[in-house]
Amino acid sequence: MTLSAPVPAARAQLQQVVESTASGAVQPGFEILRALPEVPDARAAAVLILFGALDDVPADRESPARAVSRDLDVLLLSRAETLRSHPGQVAFPGGRVDDEDADAVAASLREAREETGLDVAGVDVLGTLEPIPLEYSRHLVTPVLAWWRRPSPVHVVDEAESADVFRAPVADLLDPAHRGVTVVRTDRGEFRGPAFLIPTTRGDRLVWGFTAMILDGLFSRLGWTEPWDRDRVIPLPGQNA
Repeated sequence: MTLSAPVPAARAQLQQVVESTASGAVQPGFEILRALPEVPDARAAAVLILFGALDDVPADRESPARAVSRDLDVLLLSRAETLRSHPGQVAFPGGRVDDEDADAVAASLREAREETGLDVAGVDVLGTLEPIPLEYSRHLVTPVLAWWRRPSPVHVVDEAESADVFRAPVADLLDPAHRGVTVVRTDRGEFRGPAFLIPTTRGDRLVWGFTAMILDGLFSRLGWTEPWDRDRVIPLPGQNA
């Protein structure tokens, strides 16, 4: 089967989100992120949200959203189980902004190259979204939206940092059968957040927490979200169903 490139509408819509953010317009769909508490003296960090045709394997299904072709993907990785912070979680490539980084964009590209072997020369940066405070890690994270103009091979560069690097077909992420919520209970109460359970060659991957909140908000903002069961609870590892 010969695949067409992801339809231009997807890139154009992502660019519109960036431009709307830069104009100071309130972004619908990101309400859960805007409700996060501010973090005094937070350290700057950045993540790369990279869309494009990552390989020649399409999603298993068609999405009703006209901008989402079966070969539209987003790049994700699974953190190593041995890490102290968020072990085993699925995440975007990214990390702390270092002194030698010119800005959050430069940091996101550097981290993506170091974590996945990405050839950043083939990446078109579309822009940034509003920084998001993370109380747990005390970071202020800038999401960097980008388009993979010229895909390159990606892989686990450092097994001490990452367990897997993989494509996530957007149409599969949007599949209502793959969506639900995770429930985290602390002494401050119960937190319910969006989650995605997606199949990969190494088994199902649960996308939750910060990464899932960004994807959920972005898909809603783009108008790609399909109706899904917000009462379906997906257990976290170690939780009972």
